[in-house]
Amino acid sequence: MHTELDETSLLHRPPDLFDGYIFDLDGTLLLGDALLPGAARLIEALHTLDRRVLYVTNNPTKSAADVVARLIRDGIPATPDEVINTISTTIHWLTTHAPGATVFPVAEQPVIDALNQANIRISENPAEIDFILASYDRTFEYRKLQIAFDTIHLHKRARLIATNPDRYCPMPGGNGEPDAAAIVGAIEGCTGIKLERHFGKPDTVMLETALERVGLPASRCIMSGDRLSTDIQMAHNAGMASALPLTGETTLAMLHQADPATRPTFTLERIDHLIPESTWLDLDT
Repeated sequence: MHTELDETSLLHRPPDLFDGYIFDLDGTLLLGDALLPGAARLIEALHTLDRRVLYVTNNPTKSAADVVARLIRDGIPATPDEVINTISTTIHWLTTHAPGATVFPVAEQPVIDALNQANIRISENPAEIDFILASYDRTFEYRKLQIAFDTIHLHKRARLIATNPDRYCPMPGGNGEPDAAAIVGAIEGCTGIKLERHFGKPDTVMLETALERVGLPASRCIMSGDRLSTDIQMAHNAGMASALPLTGETTLAMLHQADPATRPTFTLERIDHLIPESTWLDLDT
């Protein structure tokens, strides 16, 4: 059995500053409707230090404008250019790689609004659907599953894509809500079809969009997030440093059991440990 000492020995904070800081939101800066401890202090310090900050989220239930409004409300300055979500990456892929396609979104209103704004045709007619777009959908019902089933089983058409690959969205108290992977699983389960691709972390479309937006090479950035399979994997894919705060999905025990190749560069008890202790001392004097 692993001891507590074994696990806490994985805690390690960056000794130096980076030029660019890319953040996951849920489980990293936010949890439910609250900011996590140290989040506001950290972002304020990064702006004071003139560092590039970008927020990258797999959550498709809020538009970039919604995310900005939420951050500002909680005391974190942000602009739409600093937010990348899976709605924008999904729309970008569809308009670039499937112009003129008809989509059936198994999704909440922000995804539907974005499809409409991009003039992407939406339909519930199984005979004309080209893509079934699965997402984090708290309005999911049997009717939607039947349309997806009829499109694939009866009409032998449509490709299955998803906004993001997450199994659940973390909530306070260790709770969570079933996410897009639950919807994908339901459609795969009854049709036998397999998900073709998603547009969230760690997919290359999210990675390329983030690096382009931050305007810096991966070697000068650090990605912070609470999930090994998305946030930390995306950093590994980019050759980017990574930091995992123990405030979301991943625990010290899970890290201890994980393949060392999948672990983050740094593991933090809380997100404001992302800045070196010496820098905090300088800022506080």
